[in-house]
Amino acid sequence: MFTLTRPDGYLLSTDPDRLDLDRVHHWLSTDAYWALGRDRDTVGRAFAGSIGFGVYRPGDGRQVAVARVVTDRATFAWLCDVYVDRAERGRGLGTWLAGAARDHLAEWGVRRIVLATNDAHGVYAKVGFTPVEPGRWMEYDQRVTQLTGKDQSAGSPLTVEA
Repeated sequence: MFTLTRPDGYLLSTDPDRLDLDRVHHWLSTDAYWALGRDRDTVGRAFAGSIGFGVYRPGDGRQVAVARVVTDRATFAWLCDVYVDRAERGRGLGTWLAGAARDHLAEWGVRRIVLATNDAHGVYAKVGFTPVEPGRWMEYDQRVTQLTGKDQSAGSPLTVEA
């Protein structure tokens, strides 16, 4: 378990028992563009299979930010589900959280950390993240609709139906 305290009293912890997953689910499913509508079970399974970083307010200890890291703990990590409560924004918590996650992963020798963002490039640039080289990275992103359950963008189905 990793903990870190800022001079102003905010505490960061990777203690999974401390994460308020109901609060995290609310943030992600209602206010995070990448996770709108994500169900509570999916949030729970995602954090169970990852390293969760929680940030807690001084005084009352209420969780005010979260991040999730998917990693092999040796060479590669994906920083995702980074969210700071709207009432706590502007205090540098997002930058502190990303930097702390980066530093914690470096202790294990993880040298490559990736993330995706539509609007927080400046937050991550402050702790050394840079745009990826165009033409090098690829992705598979299956967008499944609720109505049909089938990938609407694929040229052929991934499974054979009898």
